[in-house]
Amino acid sequence: MSDLPSAWISAAELTTLYARGTLSPVDAVEAMLLRASKLQPHLNAFVLIDPDGARAAAKASEARWEAAAPLSPLDGVPTTIKDTTAVKGWPTRYGSHATDETPAGEDAAVTERLRAAGMVFLGKSTTPEFGWKALTDSPLQGTTRNPWNLAHSPGGSSGGASALTAAGINPFNHGNDGGGSIRIPAAHTGLVGLKPSYGRIPQYPADSPFADVISQGVLARTVGDTAMALNAMAGPDPRDWRSLPADPRDHTIGLDDGVRGWRIGLSLDFGHVRADAEVRALLAAAAKRFEELGAHVDEVGPLIEPLQNSFEALWIGSFATRFRQIPTQLHDKLDPGFRAAAEKGLSITLADYAKAYEAKSKLARDLALWHGKFDLLLAPVAPTAAPPVETLYNSEAFPRWTKGAPYTLPCNLTGQPAASMPAGLTLAGLPVGLQIIGPPRADHLVLRAMRAYESASGWTWPQAKVVETLARL
Repeated sequence: MSDLPSAWISAAELTTLYARGTLSPVDAVEAMLLRASKLQPHLNAFVLIDPDGARAAAKASEARWEAAAPLSPLDGVPTTIKDTTAVKGWPTRYGSHATDETPAGEDAAVTERLRAAGMVFLGKSTTPEFGWKALTDSPLQGTTRNPWNLAHSPGGSSGGASALTAAGINPFNHGNDGGGSIRIPAAHTGLVGLKPSYGRIPQYPADSPFADVISQGVLARTVGDTAMALNAMAGPDPRDWRSLPADPRDHTIGLDDGVRGWRIGLSLDFGHVRADAEVRALLAAAAKRFEELGAHVDEVGPLIEPLQNSFEALWIGSFATRFRQIPTQLHDKLDPGFRAAAEKGLSITLADYAKAYEAKSKLARDLALWHGKFDLLLAPVAPTAAPPVETLYNSEAFPRWTKGAPYTLPCNLTGQPAASMPAGLTLAGLPVGLQIIGPPRADHLVLRAMRAYESASGWTWPQAKVVETLARL
């Protein structure tokens, strides 16, 4: 058996080597564990690492590949689970002192699906407290750093997953997205990040106040791996009445069919938000790639109204729901920003909440009707590149509604699929993301557009700036 050919190897390449017998899952997992132990002190992207469990799972996978009986095309591929998500036998801490070390009694639905595919869990990845913000630091786990530049955040709330994937630890890592928490960290670390349609991947347990806007997914380096992961995770679950009906589609088939003839809208000011000039320039250039691929791209203006007036009640009201469950003696241990938003949410009335839900339905209807004329919508993922790690989220300098998640939240409210793709680098050498938004439940169209863009963009891994940063550690 040979050593792992590259830290940045894709899942598809990895299991091809397994099938040929030229690489063992045991060797691959051992290489990832070694890389994880080296980089964890610098990135702080793991909540826990389970070497013994990972080695045992890799050994079982090795036996299946030797018997030519893998559980799936992802059998033996290492990954991590975000620490908002249950893994049987491991605690779920949410980055908060308000939780404890009690191990989960069962897997979450998405964990169960990845385990059934034969994937190997190295550990759990970091999240801000209760996944509340688009940066990743928490009172319990501290600050997670971006492998492009350790002085910057990898985004959030799936920031641990994005930091690991961009640093060459696992082909992809699990994340979830309730307001941009896959797409924003993907943008800030130069990754591929798909938020599937709401209900495409089941939610169980659905015990979060944000359960009706969250989608599960992964942060990956290639579109092909993203499609493979979606195949493993998608499908209904009787424990989640909101999960979509079964779709027999193989999401890896048809990826290269292109976008010729598609009509695509470009909204640089989506929701009346204005991104930094560098971001706008990179997005405009990225949109031209779709024209080169044969699509028709039209500027469509802001398209929707600013979100804050209609939807702040949902955001802070849901935080208040979580806050009410936390014993008073632990309030001083909470992230001050989360506590401030949650305390403000205590004044939200049922009428406020109901009005926000009416606005949510209208937004979903309006965008669905817009898609009657357009196949896709392109927009920024975030108004800026990755901010410094000391940035205070939802502060006067970095408000949520204009700097945090203004471009991504609409698709959580409507449930439609949306993804982040790398759009290039700023002059400071930080990545920027292009958001590709599809019609309701059209995940296959978004994936096809992602692959077309990927093939034209020339963006590949490893990225020189990341290699340079990690080589200094």
